[in-house]
Amino acid sequence: MSLSDIGFDNWFEEHAKAFCSEGQSVARVVAVDRDRLVVHDGTQELSAELLGKFFYGAERATAFPCVGDWVCLKYHDAKTAASHQFASIHTVLPRKTLLKRKAPGYDDEFQLLAANIDTALIVMACDYDFHVRKLERFLVLVNEGKIEPVLILTKTDLMHPEDIEDLLLDIEDAGISLKIIQLSNKTGEGIEEVRALIQAKKTYCMVGSSGVGKSSLMNQLLGVDKFETQEVSANGEGRHTTVRRHLMLLDQGGMVVDMPGMRELAIAEVSEGIEESFEDILELALSCRFSNCGHSNEPGCAIIAAIENDELDIDHYDNYLKIQKESAHNKTTYAKERRKGKNASRLAEPKTRHKKQRLTEAQLKEAKLKN
Repeated sequence: MSLSDIGFDNWFEEHAKAFCSEGQSVARVVAVDRDRLVVHDGTQELSAELLGKFFYGAERATAFPCVGDWVCLKYHDAKTAASHQFASIHTVLPRKTLLKRKAPGYDDEFQLLAANIDTALIVMACDYDFHVRKLERFLVLVNEGKIEPVLILTKTDLMHPEDIEDLLLDIEDAGISLKIIQLSNKTGEGIEEVRALIQAKKTYCMVGSSGVGKSSLMNQLLGVDKFETQEVSANGEGRHTTVRRHLMLLDQGGMVVDMPGMRELAIAEVSEGIEESFEDILELALSCRFSNCGHSNEPGCAIIAAIENDELDIDHYDNYLKIQKESAHNKTTYAKERRKGKNASRLAEPKTRHKKQRLTEAQLKEAKLKN
């Protein structure tokens, strides 16, 4: 195995030449546990830790490495002593793509999910879990990261074929166009189609709620029961098993990041993701009579006309407004918090210097008295 087998191409090679110093090597992050990371250097996995500059000098969470990142590192053990090998991470290389969301709860920071992903497998159970509005949120996150989305509809054996057809029509009516694979872990339907989708040297990730079948699908792809799965409840809902993000290398080639289920799909600043996910609405808005149309009661509004003529689903439009408002709010809040943090640090610096100066004067006085 080599670096190219785990996704290192000419683009990353050029950036490595610019960012890695002499004596440093390149590796890919495959797992993150607090300040300790597991990386793969093309021949083996090894433990690595972050330098202090990441904790004291980074202004944003995006400065920290996440699963899928390429990093510059320096070995601290003999490279032949594989069982004891250890390294420190000095630099994170620029990313091609980045999957992130607003951190759960009241935190205004981003949560990094995975980097340098080629295709995101959005896994949704077609019975209890699926909802078009929820799919739209996933698509905003994926499109913002400039990642190709594929929808995996699991547990199709629990649904009547006609109900599945209605579900597919709902997706089409919402103006959503993407590759869809129907999957049943019981009958094996769709497994080979997913395998055929995964290409060597490409990186994929699975995103979805807890219990929708991500771990079962990963076991199918790996060919072993590496991830423990639990019994499905009476309503068809599974239980969460994956506890951390981990980049897995498949025997067929290609890599897949299995991630814990997402209970919250909080939207951060995702202007490009919104534009791509709601392209149909933005195209309609171009036909409004006024360029600054608010799409409420203005004459000649193409949005209102489309809704009244059943050409635009009102729930689809309401979800667009909700996500747009959420994104704008989080963008403004985060900008204020950054300014507040910088101003606080500026105010603290003179006080610190003044305190040190007074202490020095006191010491001088004491020295004079002694003399």
